[in-house]
Amino acid sequence: CQVHQVHHKNARDKLTPRGSSLQFFSATETLLNSQQYLNMENHVSHVTTTAEQPSNEARLGILELANMISVPMSLNAVVRLNVPDVIWQGGSNTPLSASAILSHVLPDGGGDAENLQRILRMLTSYGVFAEHLVNTDDDGGSHQRKFSLTNIGKTLVTDQNGLSYGPYILQHHQDVLMGAWPMVHEAVVDPTVEPFVKVNGEPAYEYYGKKPEMNGLMQRAMSGVSVPFMKAILDGYDGFEGVGRLVDVGGSAGDCLRMILQKHPSVREGINFDLPEVVAKAPTIAGVSHVGGDMFKSIPSGDAIFMKWVLSTWTDSECKLIMENCYKALPVGGKLIACEPVLPTKSDDSRRTRALLENDIFVMTIYRAKGKNRTEDELRQLGLSAGFSHFKPIYIDYFYTVLEFQK
Repeated sequence: CQVHQVHHKNARDKLTPRGSSLQFFSATETLLNSQQYLNMENHVSHVTTTAEQPSNEARLGILELANMISVPMSLNAVVRLNVPDVIWQGGSNTPLSASAILSHVLPDGGGDAENLQRILRMLTSYGVFAEHLVNTDDDGGSHQRKFSLTNIGKTLVTDQNGLSYGPYILQHHQDVLMGAWPMVHEAVVDPTVEPFVKVNGEPAYEYYGKKPEMNGLMQRAMSGVSVPFMKAILDGYDGFEGVGRLVDVGGSAGDCLRMILQKHPSVREGINFDLPEVVAKAPTIAGVSHVGGDMFKSIPSGDAIFMKWVLSTWTDSECKLIMENCYKALPVGGKLIACEPVLPTKSDDSRRTRALLENDIFVMTIYRAKGKNRTEDELRQLGLSAGFSHFKPIYIDYFYTVLEFQK
């Protein structure tokens, strides 16, 4: 405030290094006894006593949120350093010290084990690692910290097929994506602003298409997420029975179709439909044809159409167009099987709700400001607007919901 600035200047003039200790206390006393300062103090006191004081829990809560970026960036670090695979060691999950982990990460020596330990301790507090204190003397006065993987941490271990959630972590935190996050507020001020576009000059999908390394990481990320989900859906959903020709819209490398055909031999033909630059790098899969195209123009015909995590990244009008093209590509009685994150009607603080809502903000920031995760009723209304007559949600997975739209 202005009063504070005036007295701060006066005090600074009197408290120069030329002054003695006596001058210091004299100047301070003059400042504290000034009527203007007392008036300001009374004003501040009035403000603070009439406002509700936050509890210790509230202050801790906001401090945790303010420092929350430490969590994903530390996850990014341990994935880059291959820490989960080092600890896992083919299934042993033997607790290791930071120094032991570092010796595997940097076999030629070097590095800072203390900094690694700091990262591991923080992620332990979020349930990624388990911490073990091992006594190093008979008196128990000294100990060594060792770390093993929890069930959450095990999702970052590379499996026999080369898959894990690690690429998903890396894909979410590339420099080009991180630059869009300071622009989130602009999507509120102006709904036409796309944060990623504002920073990078073009939409994310177009940008990825020009960057082979980013496109490759995206495919690995989607494979790592898709395979666990597809295992759950194939165990709990029988909607692929009786389908002869199945089209996967936005199928990326074709992992979902491969798993569906293995589980359901009655599906004689699979069409993996995605952007030309995506399917150009897709591997050969028995029974699957890779077809490039644009889902906003037309979609290959089939007895059923499958799509996963497609509608969330587009606006309501764009989703309607996609679903209308699906409707045209289906025979009477055919169905669109969409797997999407479905938001609860009412927010709560469960892990599932947080994951869904956090992903919704990711979509808003990186893909489309008006692309979004939707509630069950919003998805039902989209289907009806595109011409589908029946809608059936099937809750199988922790994150995705299977949605049947029947023609």
